[in-house]
Amino acid sequence: MKIDSIRREYSRQTLSKNQVNKNPFTQFRKWIKEAIISKIPEPTAMSVATLGTDGFPQSRIVLLKYFDETGFVFFTHYQSQKGISIENNPKVSLLFFWPELERQIRITGITEKTTDEISDNYFYSRPVASQISAVVSEQSREIVSRQFLEERVAEFLEQNKNRRPERPESWGGYVVKPVRFEFWQGRESRLHDRIKYEKQDNRWMIKRLAP
Repeated sequence: MKIDSIRREYSRQTLSKNQVNKNPFTQFRKWIKEAIISKIPEPTAMSVATLGTDGFPQSRIVLLKYFDETGFVFFTHYQSQKGISIENNPKVSLLFFWPELERQIRITGITEKTTDEISDNYFYSRPVASQISAVVSEQSREIVSRQFLEERVAEFLEQNKNRRPERPESWGGYVVKPVRFEFWQGRESRLHDRIKYEKQDNRWMIKRLAP
């Protein structure tokens, strides 16, 4: 299969140091709002990259559920591969990619568990079927078949008729507290615009990077 000639030019918009907001959270809010308004599929999808316990980097797509100037929140099993990786090394990288807008955002930060209250509030806002999935699935563990999972769901339903699932202690939220942002806007001839925010002495310093 020949793929080296696959190429598209980017020409939709521009990005400059004078154009961006001095606060990276405000700039992020602006861009994700534009992604949502544009009806991009899964605008809150982001890649979470961690360092695995085997020394290899690992990445996977999760959904951003909340953000404010504290950080960016997603939910998962704490005993999943990413949960174990974060427990060993809380430094992570997030990546949002919106090809329809020719944009991406990279966020580097330190991860902490959210409070039980935040985890409870989100868990009980989910559809009941998703709550049950979180209870019966030991995420990232090897299983014998799909049928095994379906049988565990059926067993749970049989044993817990008319009872709401309880959030497992092994399931909850993480908040990524940024130390660095990079906003990327595709441009013609691969001369892309890259604006980096880096935290220094509790201030955000803004720099332009070569593409």
